Amino acid sequence: MTILDRYIIRQFLLAFLFGLAAFILIFLVIDLMEKLDDFIDANVETPVILEYYVHFTPEIIKLMTPVAMLLAALFVTGRIAQQNELAAIKSSGVSLYRFVLPFLAVALFVSLVSIYFSGWVVPFSNHKKFDIERVYLKKSSTATGRLNLYFQEGRTRLVSLGFYEGGSRTARKVTIEDFADTNLTVLMRRYDAQMMRWSEERINGGEGISPAPLLGDNRTKGGWELVNGVERIISSGREEMRPFDRLFVGRLSLTPAEIQEKQRKPDEMDYNELRSFIESQERAGQEVSRWLVDYHSKIAFPFASLIVVLFGVPFSANKRRSGVAIEFGISVAVTFIYLAFMKTSQVFGYNGDLDPLLTAWLANILFLGAGIVNLARAQK
Repeated sequence: MTILDRYIIRQFLLAFLFGLAAFILIFLVIDLMEKLDDFIDANVETPVILEYYVHFTPEIIKLMTPVAMLLAALFVTGRIAQQNELAAIKSSGVSLYRFVLPFLAVALFVSLVSIYFSGWVVPFSNHKKFDIERVYLKKSSTATGRLNLYFQEGRTRLVSLGFYEGGSRTARKVTIEDFADTNLTVLMRRYDAQMMRWSEERINGGEGISPAPLLGDNRTKGGWELVNGVERIISSGREEMRPFDRLFVGRLSLTPAEIQEKQRKPDEMDYNELRSFIESQERAGQEVSRWLVDYHSKIAFPFASLIVVLFGVPFSANKRRSGVAIEFGISVAVTFIYLAFMKTSQVFGYNGDLDPLLTAWLANILFLGAGIVNLARAQK
């Protein structure tokens, strides 16, 4: 590493850290002003508010890192060019390609760190932040309801809930399907009920209780009870229907806490958890395009830092009569275009019109191409 490399890296890192800190402060102040009324109405204490924003900060860092990287690249390169240092560097035999290398090295390192940061640190913090919202602000899925939930219990059973309400621990439009162990395409038994509710104690004496423990373990305390439904038994091409008013089905493999855990948002799941969740949804026959886009985006988005630096350094390498305000405006504009394009392409991926992997990387691919063209056209 040469003296020039150390000089550029030091200036680049200082500008990046300063810009990131400024963006975090601005973001926190704006969000606090927006949520302050909610905190006051809910009588949330100051330590809880501080904890909320401590856990919110990693998400802001993830989002603002590419913006700060681009701003730092534009500012440092523009200042070096403005003070004729870049002309002196080029006259000594250092090409623009060589000049860009320290920037790209730092950006690549930040991108690699961001992969781990976005994949594990941010989901953990988001989970803590959402927990505070659920408890104090009565937000998210545990306080409200969720539509169309699908779970696989073991190898041969599928459970679908048309609607689940976390507060009352009840589900509506419930279907439980049991398939043959030797042939998973053969339906052996099906339960359809208007409602399924959780009881802490076993319910005895319910009308229509099946004499055989076909579902959960009825010996344990606490479990699910189907209400107002019908049991269908299919054997040798014949179907027998058994209506029931109440049917205790035991714990199954789903407790209310586990259902709420499965309802976690992708932002709350690390790479491994999200991948496992996608696989479970695929086994249940659920459309997973949306979650696959989110999964691949957890890896694609951190590389935005590298791409915007490749785009920004050649742009500022030419000497211009511009100040910090212009560099700031350019960085915000480029980042806004990048994020807008990324969000727009995600819509097509969520709908299944584009491959999820291509959707996650499309913005990076296009901006990488623009950066290479910009580098090729810059004065060497």
